[in-house]
Amino acid sequence: MQRFSGFGLISHGLSYHENWQRMWRNPTPKKSYDVIIIGGGGHGLGTAYYLAKEFGIRNVAVIEKGWLGGGNTARNTTIVRSNYLWDEAAALFEHSVKLWEGLTQELNYNVMFSQRGVLNLGHTLQDMRDIQRRVNANRLNGIDGEVLDTRGVQDLEPLLDCSARARFPIMGASWQPRGGVARHDAVAWGFARGADAHGVDILQQTEVTGLMIRDGQIYGVHTNRGDIEAKTVGCVVAGNSGVLANMAGIKLPLESHPLQALVSEPLKPVVNTVVMSNHVHGYISQSDKGDLVIGAGIDGYTGYGQRGSYPIIEHTLQAIVEMFPAFSRVRMNRQWGGIVDTTPDASPIISKTKVNGLYFNCGWGTGGFKATPGSAHVFAASLAKREMHPLAAPFSIDRFHTGALVDEHGAAAVAH
Repeated sequence: MQRFSGFGLISHGLSYHENWQRMWRNPTPKKSYDVIIIGGGGHGLGTAYYLAKEFGIRNVAVIEKGWLGGGNTARNTTIVRSNYLWDEAAALFEHSVKLWEGLTQELNYNVMFSQRGVLNLGHTLQDMRDIQRRVNANRLNGIDGEVLDTRGVQDLEPLLDCSARARFPIMGASWQPRGGVARHDAVAWGFARGADAHGVDILQQTEVTGLMIRDGQIYGVHTNRGDIEAKTVGCVVAGNSGVLANMAGIKLPLESHPLQALVSEPLKPVVNTVVMSNHVHGYISQSDKGDLVIGAGIDGYTGYGQRGSYPIIEHTLQAIVEMFPAFSRVRMNRQWGGIVDTTPDASPIISKTKVNGLYFNCGWGTGGFKATPGSAHVFAASLAKREMHPLAAPFSIDRFHTGALVDEHGAAAVAH
């Protein structure tokens, strides 16, 4: 792998940038691998990278039916934070934030992680009680967090309407300074480049059409490019997890919904942080290109269409204009949707299954991007050792039978 550096950029400039290496190979599938990862998004590519780098398992294939990072990785709003209420969720997301903090150096690829902080606004007395409870829980778990009053919020975000006459007055907020945003495409590309450099085969335009299962053991996958054998298969396919699980005769407690987001025309820097409000129901940040990146909740119906309904967009923009009246004349450039997989308790499933050698990493709902490196790392460890990593163990599929839920739905101030 050609390492990137300032000196390298200068030398390539002298050759008119005509000698850059390809970021990753486009290999022909081998007949068999030690491990197959289904899903070429951030989580899947990250899992392959950590399998090769941390655990020395390099005979790995990542199978992607489309193009790398073309699913939810390319369709999210790039927020990174770890201020979750329950210990199990906080530990996993904090593990991820710590990996985010060194990811650009780790991959020798700029993932543009910007720790500009995350605000979760409170508009009622109950909101503020929930915020204080969550910040106290975060501090007990070693996670940074502060409770801000109205003045503190206004100082951080001057454009927010913090006046008493606002329809939903801002009474304060939780503030996680180490949160922020990253560039979604760069995360997938960086992990793909790193995995390829360690010998991982990345197979694009390769769709899994069936699973090879005999006597309760997985032996590989059927694809549109022929059968590929492996006795360990990890499925990381977000909203399509239920489809793959059905191939194995497994019923996952998931619903697949469209989740929409949209971006504005580019503006000069106006939003200093990530601003989230569950009460008004919208969140906003500003990308490196100047676009306002806006999102809210999922569409109420289930489906696999990568677009949502207009009322959700309208509702979201109403919320943003409530909070930032100055944005009422800003033009929206484009909108899109991704297929998110939601669980009953709004926490992921990272688990073995009843089929030996078949593992699922799914159920991230609207909060998968922020967990990308942490999820990939613990899933790789679980596949390598064939035993669930301690941070992944609470997210077993069995919790829906035992009742040991990690119920972030009513706890984390936003859906994710």
